[in-house]
Amino acid sequence: MKTYNIALLAGDGTGKEVTDEAVKVLKAIGEKHSIDFNFEPALIGGCAYDEYKTPLPDVTLDIAKKSDAVLLGAVGDWKYDTLPPEVRPERALLGIRKELNLFANLRPATVYPELTSLSPLKEDFVSGTDIMIIRELTGDVYFGTPKGIETKNGEKFGYNNMCYFESEIRRIAHVAFKVAMQRNKKLCSVDKANVLDVSRLWREIVIETSKEYPEVELSHMYVDNAAMQLIRNPKQFDVVLTGNIFGDILSDEASMLSGSLGLLPSASLSDTKLAMYEPIHGSAPDLKGQNIVNPIATILSAAMMLKYSFNMDTEHDEIVNAVRKALKDGFRTKDIAQDGMTILGTKEIGDIIKANILKY
Repeated sequence: MKTYNIALLAGDGTGKEVTDEAVKVLKAIGEKHSIDFNFEPALIGGCAYDEYKTPLPDVTLDIAKKSDAVLLGAVGDWKYDTLPPEVRPERALLGIRKELNLFANLRPATVYPELTSLSPLKEDFVSGTDIMIIRELTGDVYFGTPKGIETKNGEKFGYNNMCYFESEIRRIAHVAFKVAMQRNKKLCSVDKANVLDVSRLWREIVIETSKEYPEVELSHMYVDNAAMQLIRNPKQFDVVLTGNIFGDILSDEASMLSGSLGLLPSASLSDTKLAMYEPIHGSAPDLKGQNIVNPIATILSAAMMLKYSFNMDTEHDEIVNAVRKALKDGFRTKDIAQDGMTILGTKEIGDIIKANILKY
């Protein structure tokens, strides 16, 4: 029997509720395929601050580093809003990405046929949309130095630097081209090379790297145009590669194509096999304990874990198909409720998806 150790970081708010359902689904996969998933819980975010006075304690990092993969719920709660910035729950996300060297963020934006009416765009615009946005996570303006706020010429002056080393661009480009090879062999690199020197370097290195993947069709788009095209014609995109700040914005924009944040997973990959998987939604503390939050994004994040960390394409597809079967059969959580559909709670939709895995 294969054994995998998973660091389970439920976090704050509804994080435990959604990760509980992902664990349920992974255990069903384990039962079906004789795989042993061991889950080791650890604190992160506000709950970690309550216990250790830091949102990312050493014990959590130690558990994460010793695991085969990390499954994260969400962090944050309004009651922590008055804390100093360095110990706010959200700091744990930047910290764990840095400590685990998670440089490549994969965020799919898929519009399911059963849910096209939920999109804020017209159904014929979004029907069939299936985009993978690959965002560089550890460079760019969020991490560039020098940075700060100082007094200059008699007034306050704030500054951050958008910085990339050639090696950082090359490694994220390799990830994007490899993902494109697994999909439709089509990659659009998004930058601002008409204005920014760092984007000109970005484009240069992406073009150089593309020579190692001659089967992939490479195109380039300025970020402002990409933001417009995601709304105008999202189906033109397959794999999108971009930097940290552009990817932060574009992936959030693309997430709304599906109509609900509760549907969309993500993966953050490193140079090693260790990776972290999490839903893109927040902790929703106002929904905590009500059994109404949508766990599908976290369940699909667990599916991405099987694919990208454990090379289990078949098992990944079984989870995705189980989710789609639940939607096709008319089961919904409150956030994606539609007339004539059966509205279920968090635990109940998890039970349906688990049953579909074991049945089919």
